[in-house]
Amino acid sequence: MKPIHVFAKWTVKEGQLGVVLGLLEEVVEESVAEEGNLFYTVHQSNAEPNTLVLYEGYKDEDSVAAHRESEHFQRLVIGKIVPLLEGREVILATRVMGLD
Repeated sequence: MKPIHVFAKWTVKEGQLGVVLGLLEEVVEESVAEEGNLFYTVHQSNAEPNTLVLYEGYKDEDSVAAHRESEHFQRLVIGKIVPLLEGREVILATRVMGLD
């Protein structure tokens, strides 16, 4: 099985960026401790500071599902962060070519 990568683009509501980034610190800490997690990184747009791009790697689809069902994802992302977002787009992808 090939790893699954998650690309999430979040547009944070005006004035909420600091809160979201603070919550993301715990999300990252908890997520990288998951058995199926390969990495979890957060990026901020240079042109639009309220736009965050999350790049995550999981060993397989079951690991992605376990992440989404985890207590910390439900509590922090769904319960606290999503209400602070204007927009949220999530893409699951499998690499087909590139550096090895």
